[in-house]
Amino acid sequence: MRLAIVGASGKMGRSVVRAAVSESIGIVCAIGVSDVGRDVGELSGVGHLGIPISDTVDILGTAGANVVIDFSSPVATTALAPVAAAARAAIVTGTTGLGDDARKALDRASLLVPTLVEPNLSIGVHVLASLLARAVAALPDWDVEIVEMHHRSKVDAPSGTALRLGRIAEAARALPTRLVHGRDANHGVRKPEEVGVHALRAGDIVGEHVVHLVGTGERIELVHRATSRDVFAHGAIRAARWIAGKPPGSYGLQDVLGWKGDRPS
Repeated sequence: MRLAIVGASGKMGRSVVRAAVSESIGIVCAIGVSDVGRDVGELSGVGHLGIPISDTVDILGTAGANVVIDFSSPVATTALAPVAAAARAAIVTGTTGLGDDARKALDRASLLVPTLVEPNLSIGVHVLASLLARAVAALPDWDVEIVEMHHRSKVDAPSGTALRLGRIAEAARALPTRLVHGRDANHGVRKPEEVGVHALRAGDIVGEHVVHLVGTGERIELVHRATSRDVFAHGAIRAARWIAGKPPGSYGLQDVLGWKGDRPS
């Protein structure tokens, strides 16, 4: 595998560099918005790799990568998708907060190359999602509230993972459902069809998601806590290994894990 990393100068990008080096994967290209020109290996603490950080996605056209791992921004993801597709490089993106432009660009890219889009590349989170679907289906009249916590620098809220969990709850319930993002003093009595989604931002929290399923006189809590960004980096590497050489199309981590059934959109 010949790997390109977009967002290489960020915290997640540097984690991906370390994970790739630990698994003897060759990095051929690194793109970031800071530390331009600096060796990506030295920046990531793994020694000199001879790969300077570039500030343009156009380098993907000549880098010879066959897989791109992207932890950047919606704007950068939108720009890289057509360039990676033209270079016939598969795309694995964990960038969150993607808007319509980015999603359309990735959809177009998936016609030419395999594309995997996941807001959370942790294996544990996907186990949580599977448990949630089963629990909500078994308890269709219980209230569902989702609370996520991340570090103070995270830009998007609620997290892509929280939104994904909300959509899973919607799909699993027998009742009509709608997501409610926070509540103010005039919200009124909680409605049965609501699934609450709440975001907290503080300190250096890597990522925490808690799903509260509350009935009358009892409740269940499903919790996932990430204590290191390495879990996302190694999930991305696992996905990149799997997707290399696959036919064009849209994939998810569920495909990598070999799980059956439809992914939430």
